[in-house]
Amino acid sequence: MVGESDASDDPRWGGPVGRAGWWLWPALLALVVGAAGVGHAQPWRDELATWSAAGRPLPDLARLVGAVDASAGPYYLLAHGWTAVFGDSVTALRAPSVLAMAGAAGLTAVLGGRLFGRRAGLLGGLLFAALPGTSRYGQEARPYALVTLFAVAATLALVSALRRPDRAHWAAYAITVTALGLAHLVAVTLLAAHALMVLGGPDRGRWRRWLLALTLPAVALTPLALLARGQRARQLSWVDPARLGELPGLPGSLAGSAAVGGLLVGLALVGAARPARRRWGLLMLAAAGLPAALLFAAGVVTAVWVPRYLVFTTPFLCLPAGALLTSVRLPAALAVLGVTALLGLPAQLDLRRTHDWPRSAPVDYRGAARIVAAGQRPGDAIVYSPRDGFLFLDIGLAYHLGPDRPRDVLVTRDQRQAGDLWAVECDRPARCLTGVNRVWLVVADQPTGPLTDPVADPVAALPAAKEAALRDGFSPTGRWTVPGVSVTLLVRAAD
Repeated sequence: MVGESDASDDPRWGGPVGRAGWWLWPALLALVVGAAGVGHAQPWRDELATWSAAGRPLPDLARLVGAVDASAGPYYLLAHGWTAVFGDSVTALRAPSVLAMAGAAGLTAVLGGRLFGRRAGLLGGLLFAALPGTSRYGQEARPYALVTLFAVAATLALVSALRRPDRAHWAAYAITVTALGLAHLVAVTLLAAHALMVLGGPDRGRWRRWLLALTLPAVALTPLALLARGQRARQLSWVDPARLGELPGLPGSLAGSAAVGGLLVGLALVGAARPARRRWGLLMLAAAGLPAALLFAAGVVTAVWVPRYLVFTTPFLCLPAGALLTSVRLPAALAVLGVTALLGLPAQLDLRRTHDWPRSAPVDYRGAARIVAAGQRPGDAIVYSPRDGFLFLDIGLAYHLGPDRPRDVLVTRDQRQAGDLWAVECDRPARCLTGVNRVWLVVADQPTGPLTDPVADPVAALPAAKEAALRDGFSPTGRWTVPGVSVTLLVRAAD
C-alpha cells in the first residue's frame, strides 16, 4: 500500500516537505496567482449569465433552470447566496472560483502524497498551481473551479475508502461524487477511471461497496440529468460536432497554453511509465484521458464537445509529472517549475486582459456602457441587436450601467419575468417607441447575424420591423465603436 514514509527522509527535500501542512504551499501559490489581477478582465458572456442568474429571487432562479442551463443550476444557487453576502463586483463574482482552485491545488498535493509520496504530491500541486489554465478558470465566475476541486476530492476519498473501507470513508466518497455531479454533470465521466481503481484490488467486496456508494449520486443526479438533457438542443446549439483534428490541441486548451500543455503531457507520460508505482501513474492518466475520450465520443453524435468542460482532469496529469520530478535533484525540479511558469506567462497576462473566447474577437461591454453613460439623458431608451444568441449585450450593459441605465424600450418581459436568459421584445417596435425621442442603439459587431457594416449603417443590421421603426423619424447623431460593439445615438426629428 502506498505510504508517505519517503516524504521527508531525503535531505534534498527537507524543510517544508517534512512538516505538517506541507500541502498548503500549492494551495497558497494557487491562491496568490489566482487572486492577482482577478478583477482586471471584465466579465465575458458566460459570466454575465452567472450574474443574471445569481441576482434573481429563488423562485425566479428555479424558473430559469427549469427552462435553460439546468446543469449550472446548483452553481447558480451558490452564486445567489454568495453575491447576497459579498456583492456582485467582478472580484466578488470570481472569488469562489479562486478559493476553489486553491483548494484543488492543496488536495492535488494530498492525493499525490497518498499515491506517490509527499515530494511528488508537493511538486504536482505546485505544477498545477502554476498552470495558466488553473488561473484562467480560477478567475471565472463559472463552475469549472468547483468541479476541479470536487474531482480531486472524490478521487482522494476513493483512495481513502479503498485503503480503509469503513462506512465513514465510503460515505465521504458518496458525498463528494454527488457534489462533483452537481457542479457539472460532465464530470461524472471521471467515474470510468474510478472503476479502474476499484478493479485493481484483491478485495472483491470493494465492487459492491463502490456501487452502493454510488446510490446517493445516482438518486441526486438523475433528475438533474434528465432536465438538462431536455435543454441540450437549446443550451448547446452553438456547439459543433467533435472532430479528430481538435484532439491535439486539447492539452493546450486545458493548460491555458499550447507550450505548457505539451510539456505537461510529456512529463506525465514519462512519469506514469516509471516502474515505481506505475499502476497509480497509469490510473492518473486514465483519470485524465477517459473523461476526454467519453466526452469526445459523445460529441461525435451530439452537441456536447466543449473542451473546457474537461478542466477538472488537469490535476491528474500533474501528479505523474510531479512523481517524475522527484527523480531529479531539487534545483532541477524547481527549474522545470520555473520553465512552466515562464512558458505560461504570456497566457497569464492575456487572461487578465480578456476572458472572451476566442480572444481574437472580444466584446467590450464595459466600453460600450461608458459611451452610453457619458451621453445619457433622462428619458433615453436603449435598443439591442441581436437579442437572441449568447452575446448577452443587454445583460452586459445592464451589469456595467447599473439601475440608472436607459429604459430597454422594446422589452415586454425581461429575463427575470420570462424565466430565461433572453428577454422578450414587443412584436410592433414602432408602437413601443412612441414618445421616445432618443435611442441608444447597441449592435454586436460579431459574425453571429446579418451584420455587414455596422459602423457605416448599424440600423441596417436590425430585423426588418426594428429597422423600419428606427428609420421612421429618427436620425443618427453620433456613432462610436469599441471591440465587438457599435453604439449609435438616434434622435427623433422635431416635427
